[in-house]
Amino acid sequence: MRTRTRVIIGIGIVILLVSAAGLSMNGRRQQGIEVRIEAVDKRDLVATVTASGNVRARRKVDISSDISARVAELLVDEGEDVEQGQVLLRLDRTRYQAAVNRSRANLSQSEAQVAQARANYLRAQREAERLDSLHAREPLLVSRQEVDNAQTDLEVQRSLLESSEFGVNQAGAALEEARDQLAKTIISAPMAGRVTRLNVEEGETVIVGTMNNPGSLVLTVSDLSVMEVVLEVDETDVPEIALGDNATVELDAFPEMDFPGVVTEIGNSAIRPPSQAAGTGQTPTIDFEVVVTLDNPEVELRPDLSATAELITETRADQLSIPIIALTLREPESEDDDANGDNRSAAEVPDPIEGVFVVRGGLVEFTPVTVGIAGQEYFEVLSGLSLGDTVVSGPYQVVRTLENGDQVRADESDVSDDAQDGQG
Repeated sequence: MRTRTRVIIGIGIVILLVSAAGLSMNGRRQQGIEVRIEAVDKRDLVATVTASGNVRARRKVDISSDISARVAELLVDEGEDVEQGQVLLRLDRTRYQAAVNRSRANLSQSEAQVAQARANYLRAQREAERLDSLHAREPLLVSRQEVDNAQTDLEVQRSLLESSEFGVNQAGAALEEARDQLAKTIISAPMAGRVTRLNVEEGETVIVGTMNNPGSLVLTVSDLSVMEVVLEVDETDVPEIALGDNATVELDAFPEMDFPGVVTEIGNSAIRPPSQAAGTGQTPTIDFEVVVTLDNPEVELRPDLSATAELITETRADQLSIPIIALTLREPESEDDDANGDNRSAAEVPDPIEGVFVVRGGLVEFTPVTVGIAGQEYFEVLSGLSLGDTVVSGPYQVVRTLENGDQVRADESDVSDDAQDGQG
């Protein structure tokens, strides 16, 4: 009996609460629902796309070594300004100097062999001419075979001379290669700029990259005269951005400053292609790279600083506008809804209508509107409203539940609640 009694009491309490809520709602509707209202007015609107990224120098050179050697002398520090052609570091040249000496000796040897081959060729040429002359005057003294042998020996010596000359060319090329390798032990600045990254210390060994192993990144020289911000922009926002769009950049390192810039590059392919996420079971996030070039920053910036940019995609001056929070969706009303609502397929169901609740004589009327760009807090109105019309602008939950003909009254509380409802 006790359990049954508790259940009956609980049901009674629920019925009382529901009844009280219904009476309260009816009372509110009879007295007028408390709402915030705002007049349709003309405003300047700015549509933006927000994205984050990092600062980089427009021109930078990552310097790697073309040879493997120990760093014998490091001549710069990170953060130091350098001029084009300035020597940055020297590698141990012992092995490469020895290779130059060896190649030079091989060249000298090849040249000596050429001289010897040329002398043998001249001797064979004179011998062939002498025997040919004797055979022409005295055939009985020199046989035809001896003349032919002399000519054959001459051809052999000519071929040996050509071979030795090719050997000289080969030795000369080897010497040039050895000299080039020796020259690469001195690494110079390819352009004027600042050493923004230094990855080696004196005494370390740098290596050359191979197909499977990257080489040693020795240092990076950056030209900091022109700075850029590289942003990752979601695929849904990329179509709205165009080259030349203005931007405002905020840097975490300079929270009190805004940096103006211009969009100068828009990526044509995703930063991380979907193929890279194949087999991971995760839906890839498709982002595109957008580059904003900063307009002469007033402070000295460093690469890799964190940045957030607002890209201005559209602007409207002195345009009719309504609060973003005022716009809502309603299903279109039809006389055949009751009769055919259950028989319509999903494809036949009409799309919801965008509109606002216009206040006239204390009552609200849902009015379809066509909107354009969205600013920070207001939508551009293209059609449906006139200057001076009054619309319900909040709270958000009330706008969603209003119905045609509801009586409303203005809420005189602090308008700061609008921002909180909008964020919700």
